[in-house]
Amino acid sequence: MWPSYVINLADNHQRMENSARQLDVAGLPWQRLEAVNGWAMSQGAVDAVYDAARNARDGKHKLVRPEIGCYLSHIAAWRAIATGDANGGFIFEDDFAADDSLADKLARLSVSQSLWDMVKLFSFDTNPRMVFEQNLGPYRIGIPYRVPTCLIGYGITKQAAGRLIARAVPFFRPVDEDQKFIWETGLRVALILPPPVFVGDQAAVTGTIGAVRRAARSGRSVIGQMIHNARYQARYTRRLRQYRLNEKRWRA
Repeated sequence: MWPSYVINLADNHQRMENSARQLDVAGLPWQRLEAVNGWAMSQGAVDAVYDAARNARDGKHKLVRPEIGCYLSHIAAWRAIATGDANGGFIFEDDFAADDSLADKLARLSVSQSLWDMVKLFSFDTNPRMVFEQNLGPYRIGIPYRVPTCLIGYGITKQAAGRLIARAVPFFRPVDEDQKFIWETGLRVALILPPPVFVGDQAAVTGTIGAVRRAARSGRSVIGQMIHNARYQARYTRRLRQYRLNEKRWRA
């Protein structure tokens, strides 16, 4: 069984207790990783890892400090896996919840395979379009046409973790958004169905990224931001379509 890592800020005691209880009940080996507190980062520390100019040109929205801390926290988790003894690992954000199939699915995903580099354990879309899928015991696993947003729970191989670390800094998109650009990361991202992870209790002593983002000013008018977002999504959709078409030709 690959180890599991839970990203958690020290002040969010209840979230950690919820995470620990679920993993312990499932009998899974796990370790807590101290999250990077983006709120407490100096401007110099932010500038060292965040490409604000690239964000203004190619990003969907300005990254708020908690998002920067979140990205660095996932890098720390990738590093733990890349330098660990196992061939991969599972990463959870501390607001996850899981069903009774979690342990069985993680055990099956820990077996050597050649299908994926990263596997998502969660998806907002309950019936995603799949490029390819196959059985994994009583479950299904495959490559979704569009990589699900959110990194609340996922698995990653040791080699892939090292590849993400090598390209991560400086970053200009949120960490979960970055993983959707598979033509940049070069990773094969799979999804296990039905996903064993869902969003749990969002209450946090430190506040949430969503709340901070909503309060932040983008520097654009409401209409301007809407137009910017529409263009961003159109570019992504166009690039994804071309990537999948090329992928189909490669397989042929």
